[in-house]
Amino acid sequence: MELINYYKLLSKEYPNIDAVSEEIINLSAILNLPKGTEHFMTDLHGEFESFNHVIRNASGTVKRKIDLTFGDTLSEKEKKDLASLVYYPKEKLNYFKSKNLVNDEWYEKTIYNLVLLIRKVSYKYTRSKVRKALPESFDYIIEELMQEQEELESKRK
Repeated sequence: MELINYYKLLSKEYPNIDAVSEEIINLSAILNLPKGTEHFMTDLHGEFESFNHVIRNASGTVKRKIDLTFGDTLSEKEKKDLASLVYYPKEKLNYFKSKNLVNDEWYEKTIYNLVLLIRKVSYKYTRSKVRKALPESFDYIIEELMQEQEELESKRK
């Protein structure tokens, strides 16, 4: 009798064979993705600034992804500036503006580099998970930019 109740519950979520098959395919695809990064930290009492920085830079993962993504195509200063923009976006944007470094060319190059970086760090997640992590007001345009760059790169090959 317990099995029947279980099947009834499942049938509400998956009403037909196609729905079951789709869910099995989705779950199998998720299981085949690379494992996500985990952080384990202890003794954080009164260390907000240090903890905050570790979280913002993902324990150095952001810098490593920038190095992997851009290699020698960006200078060390450009990579450092991009990393700091990722870690502290509002503060760094205000800083760059105060130094009169921000113009149309800067925006174009920075957005292009950020989209390349997003693609690099999001490869291990489903598109659905990436979409949920994006700010709602920008999710559509970021997805379009990511897709457009994929198409441009495939045309170059």
